[in-house]
Amino acid sequence: MPTYTLASTVSAELDIRKSRFIGLAIPVADRDAAMIELRRLREEHPTATHVCWALLAGGQSGMSDDGEPSGTAGRPILEVLRHHDLDGVLAAVVRYYGGVKLGAGGLVRAYTDAIASALQDAPRVERVAQARLTVEVSYAEETHVRHWIEQAQYTLVDSRYTMTVRLTIQMPVTAVDAARDALRDLTQGRAGFPEHE
Repeated sequence: MPTYTLASTVSAELDIRKSRFIGLAIPVADRDAAMIELRRLREEHPTATHVCWALLAGGQSGMSDDGEPSGTAGRPILEVLRHHDLDGVLAAVVRYYGGVKLGAGGLVRAYTDAIASALQDAPRVERVAQARLTVEVSYAEETHVRHWIEQAQYTLVDSRYTMTVRLTIQMPVTAVDAARDALRDLTQGRAGFPEHE
């Protein structure tokens, strides 16, 4: 079953009984990227009462009620992400308390609605698992291989120069075998594929 991520950050704002809820869904690569986004949100909203969140990112999930009663914020936000088959997404709700208590049920509804509203018309993109392939070639073949990477629209993530040239390419997992064959053809069988540095 395919999973999806977001093409870009989406947000929505709700006013519920004088409290302001700002729901944001942010595409992230992993937990580290999500923590950076959360720090940025806290800096942007220094007077917010709560910044509650949930994360689904390739097995790195997490959530926080950030001071709200347990189970009233992080879990409902996480459920909305799951309902939308999203992965690689940090969902956060910034709350400015307005003086009226909502009760546990009201909080669950408010956090669910804030994130669901943000995701309502969000452009989703299929999340494709990525892999890295390192190819070792001669200096003479480097130009051809770089041209091939460009043509295939893969990403060159690293290049090392010793007696040979080592290029590390990021591509969809499903393309690795075909890429190895193409690179062997391109170099008349001289391309090497070191497994680890």
